[in-house]
Amino acid sequence: AASPPGAPGATGGAMPQAAGGPRPRLVVLLVVDQFRADYLDRFAAQLDGGLARLAREGAWFSNARHDHGLTETAPGHATLLSGRFPRSTGIVANWVGVEDDSAPLVGGVPGPGASPRRFQGTTLVDWMRDADGGSRALSISGKDRGAILTIGRSRATVFWVATDGELTTSSYYARELPAWVRRVNAREELRRLAGSAWTLLRPASDYPEPDTVVFENSGVDVTFPHAIPADSEHAAVYARATPALDRVVLGAALEGVHEMRLGAGRSTDLLSVSLSSTDLIGHRFGPDSREIHDQVLQLDRMLGSFLDSLFRLRDPREVVVVLTSDHGIGSMPELAPASVHPRPVRAETRRAVRAAQDGLRQAGVDPELIAIDGPFVLMAHAPLRRAGVKVDSLSRAIAEALRATPGVLRVDRLRDLARDSARDSVARRWVHQLPAGADVVELVVTLTPLTIEESRLSATHGMPFDDDTRVPMIFWGAPFRAARHDAAVRTVDLAPTLARVLGVRAGGAGGERLDGVPLREAFALDNAGTRP
Repeated sequence: AASPPGAPGATGGAMPQAAGGPRPRLVVLLVVDQFRADYLDRFAAQLDGGLARLAREGAWFSNARHDHGLTETAPGHATLLSGRFPRSTGIVANWVGVEDDSAPLVGGVPGPGASPRRFQGTTLVDWMRDADGGSRALSISGKDRGAILTIGRSRATVFWVATDGELTTSSYYARELPAWVRRVNAREELRRLAGSAWTLLRPASDYPEPDTVVFENSGVDVTFPHAIPADSEHAAVYARATPALDRVVLGAALEGVHEMRLGAGRSTDLLSVSLSSTDLIGHRFGPDSREIHDQVLQLDRMLGSFLDSLFRLRDPREVVVVLTSDHGIGSMPELAPASVHPRPVRAETRRAVRAAQDGLRQAGVDPELIAIDGPFVLMAHAPLRRAGVKVDSLSRAIAEALRATPGVLRVDRLRDLARDSARDSVARRWVHQLPAGADVVELVVTLTPLTIEESRLSATHGMPFDDDTRVPMIFWGAPFRAARHDAAVRTVDLAPTLARVLGVRAGGAGGERLDGVPLREAFALDNAGTRP
């Protein structure tokens, strides 16, 4: 029988030797959705598992930043293994992420279809395959966009957890689930939590955060223990916003490594794991909550078990691990520190656009020709002009109304931002977000720090400020030197750094232009006393 790709004896040449030593056989990317950079320091005294190990033994960049403006899940994930800003990946917002009706979920699972068809360019997976066609990739997450966008358009093995609690994929990747995924689903781990509760990992006295905060979770179910519904279907939905979702994803990732023999052959393979619980909990309870505190502690313990199990399967000397996040999160406006001025609010930015839409409607013009989505005011220029609308006057009127809205810091025309990007960090990040030809985006709205849009969410993210942009970035493994680096770096530097480790061409055989650069300070010294 023919050997599977990447197995001993399989066709396909080995990659070049990695810089600084033997080539790793397995690269593991761990993305913790909505993990702020300060969590590792804030909870350090109580961390003794995987987070603590990676921080202690790895090259820890404590001041990494997403250097783009709309700090959301889809754009953030798309930057990590591509080495490029959203303006180049095409994933400029969640709403232009992965939903795709032409790629339905496999097996009739509920939920929208999904694919990476909007993603532009290549990722580390492609660069690895350019060097060695036997390289394989497994990507798994609690969210479709977390699983899909780290690896781009690659036809890899990709799974995520559907709303019914089961792993699924779409027709873009496969026609049916493999046997090992069906076995994972047969365990019904989230459904089996029905009637149980999310309880604290440590004694309540170890958590300084108050447990009764009316602003959390819309004022409902704000205290521990958090009871999980007795109905199994409802339990699967509820348990997504508990540490249990990460446990399912990490367990499935280990099973995938074993069943696919990732890292066991001649080729270097990649495992991408995006963990979604922190994000779902953070939106409900905020970053200052007891719930987030406990989630970080439970994640630390789960990652410790995951790494221990992984290193029983694969030689740790041949494994490289990177831990980072797709974005951070700010405190709830109601709980912002007293030092924050102007005071954060829940901004009613949609009101200004609704007023303009009403004016179009009264003039007999389709009001849907303008809209607001997050920080972007969208205008269909050509149809508006054909209807006799003076677009520049309309744009100025909307901008003036937005600037008068409490919580709005600035309103910029997209075409004007590039002029100021060299000396203006906010402008630079918006320029990195959107391609120059994004004509439908007329205005970009930046809120004051910790202000969020009027929303049912207790807390959220999405602005070009430190709370949302700062994340940890840790490189662990034989090629790296254990040290903490507090200087600012960018998440687009992650992929070029891994390319250097693997000895593959960053940007692939086509020489795609990247925004990131290798972080040479991460590497251990070679035999000549220099860093690669």
